[in-house]
Amino acid sequence: MTPRDTLGRPLHDLRISVTDRCNFRCTYCMPKEVFGRDHEFLARELLLSFEEITRLTRLFAGLGVHKVRLTGGEPLLRKDVEQLVAMLAAIDGVEDLTLTTNGSLLERKAAALAAAGLDRVTVSLDSLDDATFMKMNDVGFPVAKVLDAIEAAAAAGLGPVKVNVVVKRGVNDHEVVALARHFKATPHVVRFIEYMDVGHTNGWRLDDVVPAADVIAAISAVMPLEPVAPNYPGEVATRYRYIDGSGEIGVIASVTRPFCGGCTRARLSAEGSLYTCLFATGGHDLRAMLRDGADDDAITEAISSLWGRRVDRYSEIRSAATAGWEKVEMSYIGG
Repeated sequence: MTPRDTLGRPLHDLRISVTDRCNFRCTYCMPKEVFGRDHEFLARELLLSFEEITRLTRLFAGLGVHKVRLTGGEPLLRKDVEQLVAMLAAIDGVEDLTLTTNGSLLERKAAALAAAGLDRVTVSLDSLDDATFMKMNDVGFPVAKVLDAIEAAAAAGLGPVKVNVVVKRGVNDHEVVALARHFKATPHVVRFIEYMDVGHTNGWRLDDVVPAADVIAAISAVMPLEPVAPNYPGEVATRYRYIDGSGEIGVIASVTRPFCGGCTRARLSAEGSLYTCLFATGGHDLRAMLRDGADDDAITEAISSLWGRRVDRYSEIRSAATAGWEKVEMSYIGG
């Protein structure tokens, strides 16, 4: 039976971080000042094995989870991740298996991921201008390679690709229309994401947030848009389509239009902690249960109980009172 939390929200989605490592140092996620050369990432033995991830996912599926997304860090850095994809794709109840990536390794991995059973990918691309993009990823990675990866993913059957753009005032907000225009009349869907205060190392300020309403207004002024109904209950992106029928875009407005009331997502960190919110201050250790010999019933009961006590609605209560919360970093549990 699908558990519901204290606000009546069902458990429906599971996001699994397969590594805390990333080869980018995006300023809004893993700033180089914090995640420098001497930063200690998780030791391999602390990571959940593919077998452990698969077992937990099977138990989550038994509780009603149908959508599973692999995240990181950068998930394609996890060796042989396509083997994990094949293991998860075989689980009864998993109907939508996806992966979020920065695209750096996707071109060479796309065919293998599709063959293993991955359904779709989401690729992060914050700018079409090399100078801006390299400044944001902070490792000098060029735009062209990400664009090539998007096309390789589509050719492999992993489309339509969702393209995530984190919009930060004074950094890339001037490129919103250009990004929309680039992907207009393609199968891909650009999703503009309000800059969020995930974790506590990215120097977030409310003044840096470009409201989703401003993004829609800027695009619609030159390429008219109209709203579209959600694909499913709890969808985080608000959808819009071009009136001329040439595709759609989405906005994720966690700051200005919180969607906590429809949130059905649990997050599993790379070393097996369960988090019930992207902005959580702490997780619940499932790895210990796995390695201490707990049976499936005990783990299922633990997951159900944790979800049943869930009260999270950070984006709705965001205020000066929450500013000092020591929230988990996004690179640790994925977006």
